[in-house]
Amino acid sequence: MAETERHPFLKGLSKHRGAPPTVIVIFGASGDLTARKLIPAVYNLGFDNLLPADFFLVGYGRKPIPDEEFRTMAASAIREFSRRELDPAVWARVAAHASYVSGGYDEKAAFDKLAAHIAGIEKTLGRDVQSLFYISTPPSVFEPILKNLGASGLAGKYLGQPHQSKVIIEKPFGRDLESARQLNSTLRSVFAERQVYRIDHYLGKETVQDLLVQRFANAIFEPLWNRNFIESVQITVAEEVGVGSRAGYYEQSGCLRDMLQNHTMQLLALTAMEPPVSLDAEAVRDEKVKVLKAIQPLVLGPGGDVVRAQYGPGLVAGKPVPGYLQEAGINPQSATESYASIRFSINNWRWQGVPFYLRSGKRMPHRVTEIAIQFKRPPGTLFAEGGRFDLAANTLSFQIQPDEGLSLILNGKIPGLETRTQPVKMNFRYATTFGSNTPEAYERLVLDAMIDDGTLFIRGDEAETSWGLYTPVLDYWRSQGRNGLESYPAGSWGPPGADALLGKSGHSWRKP
Repeated sequence: MAETERHPFLKGLSKHRGAPPTVIVIFGASGDLTARKLIPAVYNLGFDNLLPADFFLVGYGRKPIPDEEFRTMAASAIREFSRRELDPAVWARVAAHASYVSGGYDEKAAFDKLAAHIAGIEKTLGRDVQSLFYISTPPSVFEPILKNLGASGLAGKYLGQPHQSKVIIEKPFGRDLESARQLNSTLRSVFAERQVYRIDHYLGKETVQDLLVQRFANAIFEPLWNRNFIESVQITVAEEVGVGSRAGYYEQSGCLRDMLQNHTMQLLALTAMEPPVSLDAEAVRDEKVKVLKAIQPLVLGPGGDVVRAQYGPGLVAGKPVPGYLQEAGINPQSATESYASIRFSINNWRWQGVPFYLRSGKRMPHRVTEIAIQFKRPPGTLFAEGGRFDLAANTLSFQIQPDEGLSLILNGKIPGLETRTQPVKMNFRYATTFGSNTPEAYERLVLDAMIDDGTLFIRGDEAETSWGLYTPVLDYWRSQGRNGLESYPAGSWGPPGADALLGKSGHSWRKP
């Protein structure tokens, strides 16, 4: 019998992406992230023949669930959330090796039961398997899960071998520098750093990965990627929605913790990093840490580098919406920010004098995530006469979501007998060039963890360096209460202070 007949997942498998026999254990198996992202990711990897030949899916949670009910829940999640329809043949191959283990997160005996379950899988196969533990739970149970993985012997299985145990840990990775250090300490007491995969799903998005390709695979960009040619960099993560049903979480988090400290800082690091010596994971992550360490401390207080605000009542998509303080579950005296903008200065040779502006907020005009590189204007001697010339700064924009792609703004001549100019946009979109069925970020990241590729994951020192920049801001805001907290109408691009933050350097926000 052919190997691909015995193991259907081998058919069409890219050799350099092959993973060893693997058990993925999802902690929080009945949670929203598991249903919306993780189960569909596993299914689509199976659809694309990228799962290892011997692959097993184990759900873990407090609630006792029979194996068949877990499979039914997983199939329902695929039907509702997968980018592809449920193919019965593909799902049958995954479901045949899907099971569920129940137990508490702080119960050592339950983890011993999980270890016995995995040992039973190995005995049935007659070979060792790597265990990939995905912690998709509230942060409050991160530490007991990690400690019990160590106490049960699951964390140290096959350490140093190609099929050693690994752990994927979801954000938020701490709430400030102290808690991030504590979580790192717990992790390091159980796992070696090379076993740990701190996930930020933004790094799995196609356009984020394309950023490195555009920078380092095209000779026209890298020579210009410095203070001599770039005027400023703007990174925007805007959401159209309000807090909705997440008031309890958001009141404890706020915009800075929820978006800026993690997602947005990853975009900054990839934009500003020096060329790595190779595409090896550690080489890339070394350069990210270096550029984060080169960021100067933020100036706080009036006229400083940080602006915060809450949305008030307004119109979004033509419909009236309440302000933040009127949302269900929000404290009427809340000082939690729903918007923040920051000016960063990077103190190195490449970026000295180039401001990096970051902003994120809820109830903005529309949902968009983009990186905009604004190049310096040419001397205005040739095309500065009268009002015939509408010259815009050349801007390269990477749109991360929702319409993935990039655009370049140039100045072009308007057809006619006299010389008149206007800005024109050259667009590239993934959906029109490569088709719309782009792999989800979690598919890429789960696969990378299985094959020991940590390039798109966050290293421990990187997380601590980022928190080191933001913790003084959080401490200052806590001391100020609502003092200095601005407001902005829902459906607008932010408060007046955000415009003033750029205006003092002669810049203005783009409208994506």
